[in-house]
Amino acid sequence: MTAREIVRLMTEEEQSVNRAVASAEEQIAVAAEHAAEAYQNGGRVIYVGAGTSGRVATMDAAEMVPTFGLDPWRFVAIVAGGNMADAKAIEDAEDDEHSAVQALNDLNLSRKDVVIALAASGMTPFVVAAARHAQQKGVWTCGIANNRKVPLFDYVDLPILLDTGPEVLTGSTRLKAATAQKRVLNTISTTAMVLSGKVVENLMVDVKANNQKLRERCVRILRDLTTVSESEAERVLAAHNWNIRFALTVLRSNTEVAS
Repeated sequence: MTAREIVRLMTEEEQSVNRAVASAEEQIAVAAEHAAEAYQNGGRVIYVGAGTSGRVATMDAAEMVPTFGLDPWRFVAIVAGGNMADAKAIEDAEDDEHSAVQALNDLNLSRKDVVIALAASGMTPFVVAAARHAQQKGVWTCGIANNRKVPLFDYVDLPILLDTGPEVLTGSTRLKAATAQKRVLNTISTTAMVLSGKVVENLMVDVKANNQKLRERCVRILRDLTTVSESEAERVLAAHNWNIRFALTVLRSNTEVAS
């Protein structure tokens, strides 16, 4: 096949991701509601994965901090092989059931938490062991897999099947399976935060302004929500540690004193 033929084939195959995610909308919504409830009650959303699924989980958990201004312990990713596996594939770690249980115990798993376990095959020992352990402790669990009738679904309260079908490269689950998993985690975490009041209209009012780009975004968000000028928005934000939510409250209550 030529490069263009390969690209066209992969693009066509990716359409199955849309169908798989759409077919699981109801289950995804339920997972989001449980994640929101855990967050609102002071619990955590704990992702568990191995290999590509673990890296997808790590990505989503990490993005929650700057996007919604969360403490990093509110969304946590447990990955087979530990932190080293984020950047380097450690294939044998996915068979280590004991380390999965130990990782959850090290987090002092609570019934306030929810555990979302991901495995494209639905059979990864590390992930299945984590789900089983969480369920035994009475923690609400969700399992996300790309195959039907798999062991993971036996140990979760909510199974989510993403039936993306065979990969273009047989067994390379970093393709359609991973894309579908990333979309589902995006949807679960974002919906949970919207339900928890972390968004005003469709704007990220709790974004952390840790660099110039994000400070400029804060200015745009404040201007979208008020009638102030760019310079006034920047001035009010700077005076209140770039906290959009607080600056918005100040402006709407007309308590800001001109400097």
